[in-house]
Amino acid sequence: MNHKDQHHPVAGEQWQVAIIGSGNIGTDLMIKVLRNGRHLKMGAMVGIDAQSDGLARAARLGVATTHEGIQGLVALPNFGDIKLVFDATSAGAHAEHNRVLQQHGIQVIDLTPAAIGPYVIPVVNLEQHLGSPNINMVTCGGQATIPIVCAVSMVSKVLYAEIVASISSKSAGPGTRANIDEFTETTSQAIISVGGAAQGKAIIVLNPAEPPLMMRDTVFCLADSSASEDEVHASILAMVERVKAYVPGYRLKQDVQFDRIPADQPINIPGLGKVSGLKVSVFLEVEGAAHYLPSYAGNLDIMTSAALATAEQIAASKLAA
Repeated sequence: MNHKDQHHPVAGEQWQVAIIGSGNIGTDLMIKVLRNGRHLKMGAMVGIDAQSDGLARAARLGVATTHEGIQGLVALPNFGDIKLVFDATSAGAHAEHNRVLQQHGIQVIDLTPAAIGPYVIPVVNLEQHLGSPNINMVTCGGQATIPIVCAVSMVSKVLYAEIVASISSKSAGPGTRANIDEFTETTSQAIISVGGAAQGKAIIVLNPAEPPLMMRDTVFCLADSSASEDEVHASILAMVERVKAYVPGYRLKQDVQFDRIPADQPINIPGLGKVSGLKVSVFLEVEGAAHYLPSYAGNLDIMTSAALATAEQIAASKLAA
């Protein structure tokens, strides 16, 4: 057995969960549930490729598998015990998966940019959505950057926020590549609705460099001119620590940068016009835990870590009820 496959079940009551999507994200999430699940245990791994490494690994680990997609999941003998399903496929496939699962009253955590359910960033707004039938985990860039936008908006008005997520081309699988438009739209919307910015923009860069580069995220916020640099700085540092609690490889690459843009020398932002205020620049790096994926794939690791943290909190709240 590969050392990455070893897992340590935790005693106590646990929810059975299923993962749809036996690619990189789904397989990494399965390893996380097996190794770190406190209130969760693997019930099934679902794919459509009988030869996929994810299904083979799940079978070796004693997890029920099917290569017949959502209908195969419904037909599994233990389907009635599944309490929650993670969807790690694509935005296009998610709508049908969600339709079937909602018919059976199963809560869904969506790791695609389909955005059927509310956008959720665990450290920002999970408490408001614990009972939502479908929860959308936004995007990898959103999980990394929206907490920072929120940290700034907690202590000042954010007129505009722009994020640039740079990921290794090698860590962008077919699902990521097929969903680039959805990535930018979903992340931009969540910068506003979850992050609290008045206007938002998201950019993704697939970097083909060799050796592969670790995920890097840049966050630019234009805060109101009355914003306090000390308050913004403290709020960002506190938020980084909160994210790090479930994504250990999440960190500031350098200290927060501030630039005052005076009223007599405004900058032009499309859609806003000429504006002044406090420009806040935050540079992040996300190193993956290397449970299944390489450590440079922090973009995938932050999605699976956020999804696991979300599911754990949902299960804990229901088990305690």
